[in-house]
This record gives sequence, structure tokens and C-alpha cells, in this order.
Amino acid sequence: MFYYVKGTVTHIEQNLAVIDCAGVGYACITSQNTLASLKFGEQTTLYTYLHVREDIFDLYGFYDLEECSCFKLLLSISGVGPKAAVAILSALTPQKLALAVVSEDEKALTAAQGIGKKLAQRILLELKDKMEKEQLGTKSSGIITKNDEMPAGEDKKIMEALEALAVLGYSKSEAMRVFAKLDAKTLSLEEMVRLALKSLVR
Repeated sequence: MFYYVKGTVTHIEQNLAVIDCAGVGYACITSQNTLASLKFGEQTTLYTYLHVREDIFDLYGFYDLEECSCFKLLLSISGVGPKAAVAILSALTPQKLALAVVSEDEKALTAAQGIGKKLAQRILLELKDKMEKEQLGTKSSGIITKNDEMPAGEDKKIMEALEALAVLGYSKSEAMRVFAKLDAKTLSLEEMVRLALKSLVR
């Protein structure tokens, strides 16, 4: 229903920002990472997700498309509701979440408020499963595998970056086009994923 809201930031509180759009204030539930990017009185655009369920009609807003996409991805996991998804994205950026899945870093997820060990394990398992299914379904253009030809020198770093992007739903061919423009030798793994995401979500 709503793709984004664009207007002036008129109110900020914990996990909530109000955006004035032509005299209408939209209350957007959001993450701490998005809130950190907002300033009272300034113009902004938040990419949104409308959550409707019985008597619930909540609007969620995020500073960029990558965080909004990650929010929707988390909602697809059994046992993860909007509140838990916001908590995870308050503790982890999309790239850090993807890297946590690739490295099976359970502690990174349990650092989020209200995320226990069992739920963290389920998130890691289901996102890994989604990535593996994507690999099977996209053999021709798909995700990187151990036998694929890799650029020399930074093989492991590129492999891990490709796997992280696969968690977020991007194919090998999409990612490799972006990585061809990056200098893997001078960038950390997290920087590679962050820069790739910025390019891919445009």
C-alpha cells in the first residue's frame, strides 16, 4: 500500500519516528539504526512496510531499501514478528546480519533485545536453508559454489561476501558485476558487502 513516505521529521522517540507529509503525520515504527540517521526538522524518506493483522495497522519505516528488504526477509521466518525483526535490525545492519548467517554467529543475534538462543538458531537455520534453495534453483546464473571460478588473490573473502549477499537474495551474477568494480584487497569483508548492497538496491 505504501512504498515510502517523504517529508519532515517532526517527532522521534524510541523505535518511532513521525514524518509529516503534506500536513499528515505518519508514525513509523523503526530500528535504532534508522533513528540514528534521522534529525528533527529535516527532510527524509523512509521505505515502508504496512503490517495489518486483525486490529493491528502498523507502519514500519526504514532509512534505506536494504534495511527494509532485510526486515521483510526476517518476517518470512517462522517465529519472527515485526517486533523481533526491528530488534534484530537495531542490533545489526543488513550486512552484519548476512555475515552472521554465513559465519553461523549465534551470539550476534542474541545480542538483540528479546532474541533468545532458540530463535537465533532458527533464524540462522532458515536463512541458510533459503540460501541453499536459491543455489539449487539458480544453477545457470546462481550463487557461488566451491567449484566456481574465482578471481585470484582474494578468493576466500569474495566467497564469503557472495554467500552473505546470497542470504539477502542476490545471485552470483548480480554480486560479481558489483565486485568487479571493487578492490577486494583494500576492503574488509563487511565493507565489501556494504558497498555491494548500496549498489544492488538502487
